[in-house]
Amino acid sequence: MTRNRKAWLAVAAVAVAGGGYAAWRSTRAAPKPSIDTVAVDRGPIVAKVTATGTLSAIVTVQVGSQVSGRVAALYADFNSTVKKGQLIAKIDPALFQAAAEQARANLTAARGNLAKSAAQAVDAQRQAERARTLAERKLIAQADLDTAAANAEAASAQVEASRGQVEQARAALHQAEVNLAYTSILSPTNGVVISRNVDVGQTVAASLQAPTLFVIAEDLAKMQVDTSVAEADVGRLRPGMPTSFTVDAYPSEVFRGSVRQIRNAPQTVQNVVTYDAVIDVANPELKLKPGMTANVTFVYAEKDDVVRISNAALRFRPPASMLAAANGRDGARAAGGAGPSGSSGPSGASGPARPGAAGPAGPVPGAGPGGTARAERAAAPLRDARTVWVLRDGAPAPVRIRVGISDGAVSEVVGGALQPGDLVVTDAAAGPSHFAAGLRRGL
Repeated sequence: MTRNRKAWLAVAAVAVAGGGYAAWRSTRAAPKPSIDTVAVDRGPIVAKVTATGTLSAIVTVQVGSQVSGRVAALYADFNSTVKKGQLIAKIDPALFQAAAEQARANLTAARGNLAKSAAQAVDAQRQAERARTLAERKLIAQADLDTAAANAEAASAQVEASRGQVEQARAALHQAEVNLAYTSILSPTNGVVISRNVDVGQTVAASLQAPTLFVIAEDLAKMQVDTSVAEADVGRLRPGMPTSFTVDAYPSEVFRGSVRQIRNAPQTVQNVVTYDAVIDVANPELKLKPGMTANVTFVYAEKDDVVRISNAALRFRPPASMLAAANGRDGARAAGGAGPSGSSGPSGASGPARPGAAGPAGPVPGAGPGGTARAERAAAPLRDARTVWVLRDGAPAPVRIRVGISDGAVSEVVGGALQPGDLVVTDAAAGPSHFAAGLRRGL
C-alpha cells in the first residue's frame, strides 16, 4: 500500500510540472516573423539597354605595296597627317628602273625590225610588179611570176608581225614603268596615320598578298562605335535612337551619339548571339581614339513621375507556410463576415464565395462550371500581371498588379491596388507558427 501511494505521488508531480511548463510557454509572446519590406514610391524610370563596344574611324584604309623590294625611305610616321596623293614611303627602285630600261630597248629594237620588214615588203612588191610586166611580154616563166607574188605577200605579213612585236614591246615597257611607279607609296586618302608596320631597310614581299605598310584613318573628327547587343535586347533598338557612352580615359565625361544601323549579321560566341549596332559619334576635340572601349547606354523608354515598385518584390515567392496562412485568414474572414442571409457583415466582406471564385492570386471569379471561356478572356490582357505581397494591418497579403517599363532595379506600376507608401515584401524567413501568429494579429 505504501509503494502504490508513492507511485501515485510521482505521477501527480510529473503532471503538475508538465502543466506548469505548458502554462509558462503559453504566457510567452510568439516571436514575430522575419519579413523584409520596401516601400512603394513615385519617381522617374529610365528603361535602357547597356552594351560594350569599340571605337574606330568611319573609314580606315590599309596601305600596302604591290611590288616587292627593300624599303628605301619613309615619309610618314604615327599620327602624321597626310593628303591624298602624298608620298609616304619609297621602295628601292633600282631593279625596276633596270627593267624599264630593258623594256625600252626592246621597244626600240622592235621598231627597227618593223622598219626593216616594211622596206623588205616594198622591195618584194616592186619585184612582183616587174615580174608581172615581164610575164605579159612572155619574157619569164609563169613560175617566176608566182614566186615573186608569194614573196610580196610574205613580206607584207612580216610587216604585220613586226608591228605586233612593237606593240608587245610597248606593253612590256608600260608594265615596267607601272611597276617602277609602284615603288612610290602614295596616300590614297586624306587622314591620319594610326599604324606603321615597316621600317627603313626592311624587305617587303608582295608575291602572295599585298603587305600592309600603313593604316590611315580618314577623319578622326567623325568616328563610330561597334557595339555587341544581345539578341534579347536588339528588338528595343532602332536607327536614329540617341545614345550615350563613357570611356575609361574620361570616366566623368558622357559622350553622345546616335544609332546609324543595326546590322543583320549575327555574331555567335559560346552560344551567345549578339548583333552589331553601329553608332555615329562626333569627335571635334579628338579626345576619342580608335580602339577605346565604350560603355554604351541605349534609352528606349523614359517616364518622369510614376508609381515604382522594387523588382525584388516582383521576384519574391512566398514560402508554403505564408501561402497556407494567407488562405486560412481569407477563409476565416469569409466565414466570419457573412450574415445569415449571405449579406455583408460589419467588416464589409462579402458572403460565402461562389463556386469557382478565389482570392487575388487565384482563378478569375466566375471561372467555375461553364465559366472557363470567360476566365480565359479575362486573363488574356493580364500577361504583364504580377502578384506581390503587401503588408496589410501588419500581415502579408497578396495583391495583383500590372507592371510597365523597368530599369532593372524598379518597375512601373500601371494597374492594381498599390499606392506610394505601401510596404511590399521582398524576403521572408519564419516558421508556420510565426506566420500564423502574425496573420491572426492582422485579422
